[in-house]
Amino acid sequence: MKNNKQNIILIEDDPTLGYLLTEYLKMNNFEISWAKTGVDCLKMLEMNIYDLAILDVMLPDTNGFDLATKIKNLHPNLPFIFLTARSLKIDVLKGFSAGAIDYLKKPIDEEELVVRIKTLLFRLESPKQKTDNDDTYKLGTYVFNTLKQELIYNDQKTDLTNRETQLLLYLVNHKNNLCTHKDILTTLWGENDYFNKKSLNVFITHLRKYLKNDSSLKIENIHNRGFILRIDD
Repeated sequence: MKNNKQNIILIEDDPTLGYLLTEYLKMNNFEISWAKTGVDCLKMLEMNIYDLAILDVMLPDTNGFDLATKIKNLHPNLPFIFLTARSLKIDVLKGFSAGAIDYLKKPIDEEELVVRIKTLLFRLESPKQKTDNDDTYKLGTYVFNTLKQELIYNDQKTDLTNRETQLLLYLVNHKNNLCTHKDILTTLWGENDYFNKKSLNVFITHLRKYLKNDSSLKIENIHNRGFILRIDD
């Protein structure tokens, strides 16, 4: 269940600045996850839901512009801002061209950063709430909203990760039919290998847990072949 705090992921490789920003934002009632590399960032985004990403441009394994492109492709609804020492006009324009909603230059005053974040999130919140739920599915006694990435059972809401949403949607679109390991992994992970198969099994376990309240819904394991989402109409 999600609390009332807004969830932010900070991608910053500088240990001193990363620590200071993390602690200061926590003091201002934000939930903060701190990633020091692009790889760690993408892993965190797969496992959690965030309201905003703060990206450093210079990272040890990539640059913020390339990372922003990957984030846009994998998590198109996640807004992000750049926080960087690179202040040339061409870099600022490149940041906005990448889809950033703001571009903040280091050194940044912490109080100004908090005000900017609160203003941006307030501005973004209303349109999200007004979105028409065209991507809503009725699964037994559950409501599955792919746009908001959530499952609702009675008045209980479960927030889903991006990968959980993709996987459940794939199963729903092929309900009562076999979804092979190969087809799922090729479609969602991009590669059918041993490690991705292990990851798939973990996400299937998550979905089974989320759907356990309705006996008319069942994700069956077909040994060495794949899974079937059984839905009793």
